[in-house]
Amino acid sequence: METSLTSDFHTLMDGVKSWDLPKSLIPSELLLVGEDAFPVMVNDKDQVLIAASHYGQGRIVVASHEGYLFQTSASTFILNAVSWLCPTPGNPILIHPSMQSITSILRNSGINAEVKAEPGEPLGVYCISAYNEDLIEKLIQFVKKGGGLLIGGHGWYWAGQHGHDKVLSNFSGNQMISVAGVYITGNQGNRDQYNLSKLIPNLPLDVSCEDELKQDQKQLLEGISEMDLRSGGIPSQLLVHGELAFPVGLDSSSDCFLAAARYGRGRVVVAGHELVILNQRMQRLVLNALQWLTEKKKGKIGLDLKMRALGPLLSKNNLEWISTDRLTSDLSVFCSCFTLAQMNAKKVKEFVAEGGGLLIGRQAWLWGLKHPGSKCMIQFPENKILRCFGLGITDRGGKRGCFPIPKSEMLTYHLRKALAQLETSLLKEQGNLEQSWGEKMIKDCSYMFQILQDDIPIYLSVKRHILQMIKWEGLPPVSKESPVKKGSPQALLIALAQELVKSGTDSSLVLEHPTFLPPTESPITIEIHAENCNSWVSTGLYLPEGQTAKITLPDHAVAAKLKVLIGCHTDDISPAKTYFRPPVVTHTYQLDTVKKSFSWLWGGLLYIVVPPNFKLDGVHITISGASFAPYFKLGKTSQKEWKDSLLQNAAPWGELATDNIILTVPTTNLQSLGNPEPLLQLWDEMMQAIAGLSAEPFPLTRPERIVFDVQISAGFMHAGYPIMGHVPSLLHVLNAASIRAKGLWAPLHEVGHNHQKRGWEFPPHTTEAICSLWAIYVHETVLDIPRDRAHPSLKPETRKQRIQQHLAKGAPLREWSMWTALETYLQLQEAFGWEPFTQLFADYHTLHGIPKDNTQKMNLWMRKFSEAVQKNLVPFFETWGWPIQKEVAESLATLPEWEENPMKSYISS
Repeated sequence: METSLTSDFHTLMDGVKSWDLPKSLIPSELLLVGEDAFPVMVNDKDQVLIAASHYGQGRIVVASHEGYLFQTSASTFILNAVSWLCPTPGNPILIHPSMQSITSILRNSGINAEVKAEPGEPLGVYCISAYNEDLIEKLIQFVKKGGGLLIGGHGWYWAGQHGHDKVLSNFSGNQMISVAGVYITGNQGNRDQYNLSKLIPNLPLDVSCEDELKQDQKQLLEGISEMDLRSGGIPSQLLVHGELAFPVGLDSSSDCFLAAARYGRGRVVVAGHELVILNQRMQRLVLNALQWLTEKKKGKIGLDLKMRALGPLLSKNNLEWISTDRLTSDLSVFCSCFTLAQMNAKKVKEFVAEGGGLLIGRQAWLWGLKHPGSKCMIQFPENKILRCFGLGITDRGGKRGCFPIPKSEMLTYHLRKALAQLETSLLKEQGNLEQSWGEKMIKDCSYMFQILQDDIPIYLSVKRHILQMIKWEGLPPVSKESPVKKGSPQALLIALAQELVKSGTDSSLVLEHPTFLPPTESPITIEIHAENCNSWVSTGLYLPEGQTAKITLPDHAVAAKLKVLIGCHTDDISPAKTYFRPPVVTHTYQLDTVKKSFSWLWGGLLYIVVPPNFKLDGVHITISGASFAPYFKLGKTSQKEWKDSLLQNAAPWGELATDNIILTVPTTNLQSLGNPEPLLQLWDEMMQAIAGLSAEPFPLTRPERIVFDVQISAGFMHAGYPIMGHVPSLLHVLNAASIRAKGLWAPLHEVGHNHQKRGWEFPPHTTEAICSLWAIYVHETVLDIPRDRAHPSLKPETRKQRIQQHLAKGAPLREWSMWTALETYLQLQEAFGWEPFTQLFADYHTLHGIPKDNTQKMNLWMRKFSEAVQKNLVPFFETWGWPIQKEVAESLATLPEWEENPMKSYISS
């Protein structure tokens, strides 16, 4: 469906076959910042030379040299422009004397054009040069009420006479057209080639206009050496994405908490929290900001209810102010915290465009916590207004502290400049992106892309440039054989591609040669039950990269907060220095409508993610467009079905499942497995033992998951949902005979992590200790492997030396961790068996009022274990360096002494 701006462009270009314009005319590059502005003619350098826009009820067409409008070779376009600009056929077409040469072109085409010194009624079209200073206010209101303005002029000569740092704000042409988001810059336009496009042409990522913005930044920071945010609320980080927006306050990570922007004839200053503005230590900045904001408009300063605290400061400095929650034309500046969101966006935009100033303080990180999964750039109320000024308040929290101001000679990081640097380095092989900018650029793009779905040229062009970069290089392959360095252009392209797809761009547009696997012949239905809450439900389906699948769910399940997860390798390996796979390869979509289409850059197995509080039962979800993946469920899948699945399904990953454990494995490994039943039966035995020690129901309420990956975020394996491990360890994990003969320490250790509870864990001491109890228990009770063979660190001599070394240091609690801490529990188990542990774990399931600090938690555990075994264990734990509380020790003094305390022999020796 054609958008209104696309329709406008086609109307203006109807019948235009070429841009046959004289090379002797040196144009100025145009800068477009308005959401209603669009380029009409660009040159081969992507510089805009003719543009159009809307303002109020009227329209504007701008040519970057007045001579373009005198050319008979451009008559088709000029006639189209006059027709498009005229609100009502037959209304007057008036020409300012400075542009009298255009009248012959119009009259020769049957248009009755008159030369007149100024526009009048009824509203028609007025043509004028960009050098007239007398009609500025009248022409703005003329367009706002519905008139059409055709204007031509260049600003490079004026800039040479008056300064490049003044052309945007002081050049007469910009005083007229900037209200519509179009500026004539002081940059000369290239004349080698003028491009003719069937679509709205691309805008450049970045137009050089820093001179004026540097002066603005300098004025705002005059007399300030640092910004003290040590008190007050945590500010939100700001997105600075507009061409005329720039950072003012940056924290120690170069994240922006204070920014400003020009728009039209007005200005805007935004802080990431109202307390940045109301902070007593920021008063000089507030006064600077108000002086800068009021430069183009006279009137009182309006303060909404929250900002009324600025009143005494303003009065002290002879600044007139009133308390108001309304934006009226007689105000010079409006200062707001919460009121802005309640205002009409169009009126706010016009207030600024015509010279007004906004001083806004607002944070969005708290809103983000209350609205998880939301798109704050388009849903946070203030951003619906601020985005047109090139600014946004993100839902990322910033920092408190005392931060130095940016260097006066630099504007520092800007999103568009970062993207332009990356584009230049890739397409032209010139220069490099500043090293510290890459990661910030990706974070900011994740927000910028939220507004790219709107078919607005100033945003759509960003998407087109990024797609061009990706297609120029091709999406880089990432593997062990082709690793990618963190921060490299290849890594940045991968991240940009992912953010584009997350924002709604079809992944097939990003991939050069997407994989194709035949989808299922008919839709597949998955049934979700209340017992599936807080888990992933395997669908047995795989979505290839670039392929689109569709999900349908019943009306009553739309509000249940179900999600579809593509891929199971959930580790984000972005911090790694070298990538052997893309840093993020999974993505989640909210199932918030009855029908949902989705695709993903990397493809992956499909899962339905069920939230913890899910209470519906028998919800049928239908999936089409995905492919079958190898899937074996113990007790349900026959050997024939399994063999057929391996032969017929080409998905690269599959799953082996029981009610208690699910192993996600590359298909190549599954093909060499043979019969999975003995392996899964063994895994079920081990999981039953784990549940038994934990005093948890069996089958487990949620099956554990182990996913194998080419690269994970930490260690050899790590706990979580899912547990993550490296692919090479698969050969042992999938071999039942090997497990029974050699054991399986690492996976069982990680499963133990998942069964640790905060009540009886004392971080950091026991984080890597108690979890090993489950590994030992399974080895001894299921695999018949004693602890001294289960792990080298549990050999008797090693254990003995570890105890001696710890006691020789005085048993410092700070060093009581990992194997040393485990030894304490092993001595108790070897003396009293596993039953006291199971008994205590069961007690803790129902125990209320468990303290949070380690000292109290450790004393609680000591007391309960002593009571369970009916022995006074205080001397034992004292030897280990536990912080014994006097009242607890006294309460246990009546219990019999533990004569067999194994630590006695170490003390006596």
